[in-house]
Amino acid sequence: MLSYNMIPISVTQLARNLADVVNRVVYRGEEFIVLRGNRPVAELTPAPRGRRVSELPGVLAALPRLGADEADRFAADLATARGDADRLPGDPWAS
Repeated sequence: MLSYNMIPISVTQLARNLADVVNRVVYRGEEFIVLRGNRPVAELTPAPRGRRVSELPGVLAALPRLGADEADRFAADLATARGDADRLPGDPWAS
């Protein structure tokens, strides 16, 4: 996706300065639009960052907790959904 804050760079400039450009992307979060003959051909942007599995306990601990009344209503909703699922006719994938 073309962004207006992307820095234009020719293929030749990129080839001559690849390490520097990659470092600017990684450490400064800069984004480049690569041009060949003044036409955009590629983009260099920081890769999206996810979370590590080791962070999962902290993420889960930070989630809001249900109150006792909310937990009871949620359990009742699950029981109703399970009962409804048991009453579905046959194999939904059968043709």
